[in-house]
Amino acid sequence: MKLNFLYSNIQADVAAIEEELRRAVASEQAPLIEEAALQLLDAGGKRIRPIFVCLTARLGQFEWNQVEQAAVAVELIHMASIVHDDVVDDADVRRGRPTIKSKWGNHVAMYTGDFLFAKSLEYMTKILNPEAHQVLSNVTVELAVGEIEQLRAKYNFDQNVRTYLRRIKRKTALLIAASCQLGGIVAQLDPKMHRKLFLFGYYVGMSFQITDDVLDFTGSEKSLGKPAGDDLRQGNITLPVFFAMEDEAFRVKLRGITEQTTKDEMQAFIAEIKASGAIKKSEAVAESYLQKAIAILEEFPPSKELKPLKQIVQFLDKRKY
Repeated sequence: MKLNFLYSNIQADVAAIEEELRRAVASEQAPLIEEAALQLLDAGGKRIRPIFVCLTARLGQFEWNQVEQAAVAVELIHMASIVHDDVVDDADVRRGRPTIKSKWGNHVAMYTGDFLFAKSLEYMTKILNPEAHQVLSNVTVELAVGEIEQLRAKYNFDQNVRTYLRRIKRKTALLIAASCQLGGIVAQLDPKMHRKLFLFGYYVGMSFQITDDVLDFTGSEKSLGKPAGDDLRQGNITLPVFFAMEDEAFRVKLRGITEQTTKDEMQAFIAEIKASGAIKKSEAVAESYLQKAIAILEEFPPSKELKPLKQIVQFLDKRKY
C-alpha cells in the first residue's frame, strides 16, 4: 500500500522502522527462524500499524527512540499473528508468496511466530510508560481470543452479525487502536486525548477489516495474493456473507461449502453475493466507521499534524487492495 501523500519525514520514519524490523528478526542462534521471518518481511505489507504510531506521536512531544520501539513492537505482534493464522488456516500463500508454513512446515512456523511475539516484548521493555505495556498486553490477549473465536465459528452459518463484529474487533481493530494510542502515550499526551486516539483507531480498524472482507469478493487474485472468496471457502463468515444470507435459500446453498470447493464453484457463490447487494451494504458499514473516526479527530485542537491522519482515513475509504 503506497501512502505517497504522507509527508517526507513520516516516510523516512517508516523506512527507519522497516530497517529496525530487519534488525529485530536477525538471529545468529536461530538462522532458520531469521530466514523465515525475513521472507514474511520481504513479502511487504501495509505497515498501517507503525504508521499510526508515527502519526499520532506527532500530536505531542516525543523522543524518536520511544516511537520506534512502540512501532516495531506492534508490527512484530501483527507479523506473529499472521504466521500463526496461516498455520491454523493451512494457508499456502500470503501476499502472493509461499507462507512460512507451506515452505518450512508447521513447527518452524509456530516457533517463528513465538519468536516474533517474544521480540515484541523485548522492544516494549524499552518503553518507560507502564500504561503502554498495559494497553498492548490487553490487546494481545484479545487478539488470541479473537483467533479462537474465529476457529470455533468456521462454517457456522447460523451465527449472527454481532459475533462477527466482536471477532473483527479482537482480531484486527484493537491492535490498530492500540497503535494509535501508543503513539499518544509515548508523545506524553493527556490520558483523555490518547484514549480518544484508541477510539479513533478502533473505528479505523473496524472499517479496515470490513473493507478487507469486501475485497475478498471484489479483488483480483493478483491484488489479493490469494484466490477471491478464499475466506469463505475456509469457512470464515464475513459481513458481505451475512447480508447475502438474508436470502434463506442462499444460506442453505452456502452450507455446502468446504475447503474442497473448487474455484469455479466459488465464483458462482461470489456472483450471487455481488448480485444480492451485500457488497454495497458492507461498504456503507465500513464508511460509517470511518466517519466516526473522523468525528473523533474533530475533537482535537486544529493542527497541521492532524492532516495526514485525516488523509489516511480518506485513503482507506477508497482502497482497492
